[in-house]
Amino acid sequence: MRRIVVALVISTCSLMAGADDLLTFRVELNDGKVTPTRIEAPVKTKFKLILVNKGKSPAEFESLPLRKEKVLAPGVESFVVIQGVSAGEYIFFDDFHPQARGVIVVK
Repeated sequence: MRRIVVALVISTCSLMAGADDLLTFRVELNDGKVTPTRIEAPVKTKFKLILVNKGKSPAEFESLPLRKEKVLAPGVESFVVIQGVSAGEYIFFDDFHPQARGVIVVK
């Protein structure tokens, strides 16, 4: 039993350490504006988007083709991890401010 616990702790620590090594992009949402509006990522590479709501109203990062969404209260920071995806363009937007749009270009 002790070996199982040790193995679980080691594998959990390995997974947590690997998350810090991910290619990372920062996306700021600010009351109807998204910065940057274009992100370029390598094909078939796992990466992390740090999402920051700089605005005074709620924001929701959403990408239908990537099947990701995250609601953020004002001043909140969170993240989503994108598994390695195929080449293409993946639209994202702030669901509370649909005019605030961007694209992740994977090539």
